[in-house]
Amino acid sequence: MFAQSGNLAAAALALAIGVAVPVEACRAQTAPPAIAAPADQDTKFRSFLAEFRTTALDTGIDPQIYDSAMAGIARNPRVEALNLEQPEFVKPIWEYLAGAVSSERIANGHALLASWGAVLANIEQRFGVQKEILVAIWGIESDYGRQMGSFDMFEALTTLAYDGPRSDFGRRELLDALRMEQQERLVPAQMTSSWAGAFGQTQFLPSTFLRYAVDGDGDGRRDLWHSPSDALASAANLLAQSGWERGAPWGYEVTLPTGFSYELADLDKTNTISTWRNMNVRAASGLALPHSEALSSIYLPAGARGPAFIVYDNFRTVLKYNNAASYALAVCTLGDRLKNDPPIMAAWPRDEMPLTRDERLALQADLKKLGFDPGALDGVMGRQGRAALRAFQKARRLIPDGFATENLLERMERELAGR
Repeated sequence: MFAQSGNLAAAALALAIGVAVPVEACRAQTAPPAIAAPADQDTKFRSFLAEFRTTALDTGIDPQIYDSAMAGIARNPRVEALNLEQPEFVKPIWEYLAGAVSSERIANGHALLASWGAVLANIEQRFGVQKEILVAIWGIESDYGRQMGSFDMFEALTTLAYDGPRSDFGRRELLDALRMEQQERLVPAQMTSSWAGAFGQTQFLPSTFLRYAVDGDGDGRRDLWHSPSDALASAANLLAQSGWERGAPWGYEVTLPTGFSYELADLDKTNTISTWRNMNVRAASGLALPHSEALSSIYLPAGARGPAFIVYDNFRTVLKYNNAASYALAVCTLGDRLKNDPPIMAAWPRDEMPLTRDERLALQADLKKLGFDPGALDGVMGRQGRAALRAFQKARRLIPDGFATENLLERMERELAGR
């Protein structure tokens, strides 16, 4: 999970909003083969341990705390490999949702809603976050505590910190992990995490823990590994402090009329519900939308051919937990299923495959050559990239949904070849 400061890591690891599935970088996964490193990398690692000790002590870390955390750790090649890996292929969002919102996860979530009912009711009353959303986060982040990561947190974060593309992130989180150890009187060997340093039943980063973790069971400790009460209350506190609106919905599925202006369908653009109603946007059930001045956006996770959703500010608040719209949709739809609401009704365009990173780079480059500036050629279809793609689609009399597909890329390649 990437909350608040963790979003810095998410920006490098997650793909474009509305197109890609979040890279689940904060859970234990099957690692690629270890990458051999020069012998001087071990020397550099040991030098960093000695030098960073001074930095840690200058920020108030007790020498014994630092020494106990660093005792016996070594540079971890698996962490280095995962840190450098650029996933070339990602699942289509419908496959991601099928796993994240599986029948087994729904059934297990219902059982936990029953067995932890009193605790969840208390947390919902205290923080205003719906219990089904909290259980959904619990399920998606760690499969209800079954997959919390098995890396040594200090070894993982020190490996990230000493060198590599996320050294700044690693150093900040390493200091906060040391503060955790010191404040909570933790045993370093028991502080397990993912390779990226996320830990516990709701996969907090150390920085997130220090800012948002609370004691949910009243025992005077904040234990996100062993206490579901602490983990769920901490997740609720994060969402509440990030802007969750008590009693408000996250959104719901809708249908769009023929001739709808698809350039309006973007998380960056808002309209009142009454405005959408006047455009003949309807609920997926077929009912008219209510008259309301509440602001909302239309989100198309798979372009014009897939399902459409009206989303409110609570959907954006879930993005503060993990900055990927597909993750937020998984949490919210799993929460709905835990309320016994129906599944997504519209069909997915299963013949479309998400572009690889190289294909997204090629599409950005083609847009630029064709006179539509996508911004940085970075393989991430952000706001400017989606706007450029929409402008291209509109100029070619295509539906301007900003959804990057293989067909669009092939069309651009043919057009450029024809020139």
